[in-house]
Amino acid sequence: MAEQQRFYEEQLKPCLDAAQNGKGHVFFVDAAHFVFGKFLCRLWSLTRIYVRAASGRQRFNVLGAWNAVTRELIAVANTTVVNTETMCELLRKIAAAGLAGPITLVLDNARYQRNAVVQGLAAELGITLLYLPSYSPNLNPIERLWKLIKRNRLYGRYYAPFAEFRLGIEGCLSELSSTHSAALKKLMTLNFQTFQNVTLLTA
Repeated sequence: MAEQQRFYEEQLKPCLDAAQNGKGHVFFVDAAHFVFGKFLCRLWSLTRIYVRAASGRQRFNVLGAWNAVTRELIAVANTTVVNTETMCELLRKIAAAGLAGPITLVLDNARYQRNAVVQGLAAELGITLLYLPSYSPNLNPIERLWKLIKRNRLYGRYYAPFAEFRLGIEGCLSELSSTHSAALKKLMTLNFQTFQNVTLLTA
């Protein structure tokens, strides 16, 4: 859409260019809610077989901030809910990293990210919040990271207790800079697809 293109050219790209030139930092922010349940995968069999699957709806939530240039993740996690308090915890964690230069967070318009408490703390910490246009996950590459984690730790796997499920995800997060670094170098590029002149079909 034209709005996405304008946002990219006028707001996002200048921030990314500055960060790539060592004049600041850009983080892409989003939350992933990993549900302790069934994840689809392909299975072909000539006979009927039974595949074990987790039951229940427990969640392991990760609110992450992905550094667009250094490809490092700063995150906070819990098993309850992602809310304003969680977002403030992430802001403080980013500020505590001691990064030189201006810091910009690119994030969507979720209420826990766009409210007076969060905006006030960000201003106090010297962090700029850059909100994406509505319906623009294509401009937030951290979405790709969550898909990688699901492919590596959830699809086609069975975790008996929730604790094992959580450890699987935490293990993948801890391996981002080592085991998964090559894959992330290809995946987490700063190439964005924008959509223009989209025709909306009605049912």
